[in-house]
Amino acid sequence: MLTRRALRGGLVLALVVAIPVRIPAQAGKQARADVTGEAYNAAYNLNYEEALRQARQDVVARPDDPVAHRMLATILWMHILFIRGGATLDHYLGGLTSSTITLPPPPPGPDAEFREHLQRAITLAEAAVKRDSKDVDARYDLGAAYGLQASYIATVEGNVRQAFGSARRAYSSHEWVLDHAPDRRDAGLVVGTYRYAVAALSMPKRLIAYLAGFGGGKERGLELVEAAATHPLTRTDAGVGLALMYSREGRHADALAVLRRLFSEYPQNRLLQLEIGSAAWRAGLPAEAEAELTAGLAWHDRDPRPKTPGERALWIYKRGMTRVSLNHLDDAVADLQLALNESPVGWVEGRIHLELGKVADLRLQRSAALTEYLVATELCRTHRDPWCMEDAGRWRQKPFTFRPIS
Repeated sequence: MLTRRALRGGLVLALVVAIPVRIPAQAGKQARADVTGEAYNAAYNLNYEEALRQARQDVVARPDDPVAHRMLATILWMHILFIRGGATLDHYLGGLTSSTITLPPPPPGPDAEFREHLQRAITLAEAAVKRDSKDVDARYDLGAAYGLQASYIATVEGNVRQAFGSARRAYSSHEWVLDHAPDRRDAGLVVGTYRYAVAALSMPKRLIAYLAGFGGGKERGLELVEAAATHPLTRTDAGVGLALMYSREGRHADALAVLRRLFSEYPQNRLLQLEIGSAAWRAGLPAEAEAELTAGLAWHDRDPRPKTPGERALWIYKRGMTRVSLNHLDDAVADLQLALNESPVGWVEGRIHLELGKVADLRLQRSAALTEYLVATELCRTHRDPWCMEDAGRWRQKPFTFRPIS
């Protein structure tokens, strides 16, 4: 069996796996498509209560349809990630095969509801495959349900080893769909995601993954996800995956373009503006990033809807980080100190101290910088943030120097 670290490589991209929902082709197709589209549109716009209301009504109307149950389970999963503070790309941009940021346990009510409807989706899909093993839609539904199960176990429960079986079933089912219906680009989302992740493993771990039934190939994985981004059912989820993959590949301009497209389609999702600001910074556009984050922070403050834990601190920290890159040190310190007073979650607090260390180095205050880096190191270790730990260690060895991003 794959090790915990190896399995993380196959599951860290879980935000893009198993969200797409197929609309059955029988009578009432348009009405069902409307319900599904409205529910997902509400969820992607952070209007979770409305999304859950519609999805629950759809389950009542279609109690024997695996799609309805999977739609509700998917929106519950998205909502759980949001209320736990795990809905940003930062959680998936650390080491591809290393542990990522630690999150609190899920709330018991939504967790139980998720499990109920996911299990119902799996049971109904398995029954459909048993009735007709060559039914492409049934195979797709079964793979999507298992993919959602793997994603939940990895991102919510944090039990990567336990997620392996579900991930393998998801991959196998959607690979079968692609083999028997090559035009089903939507199935390429799951297959491409896992191919890309497996390709990032070391050779011994890749061999184990191949023996377990996973395929590899970074380029092929990207091609499949890019194709899935052209399919109406997987356009959004594949877009999220591509933003993450492009960022990992250093294709920051491409990631920024994808995020801007998503934001144009879901203009009520303020977290997409946060991601745009972050992507602009990674793309070497700190001034543009600062403008996006300033506008987004103002939106956050006037938006009456629920916020993800420590969200205001995250916005302010991100802007402070861009101001360090701009060498606007007084403004950067003001932001970073303010972020510390806004109850940041642990990993954000660690990164704030990392930036304060950089500012101290730029001001030639090496002793103060080392103190900040030590604080950052401990916080990052406690909250399992490998990216932050690596940077804190680097700048403890030598002073940070200002290098304008270009």
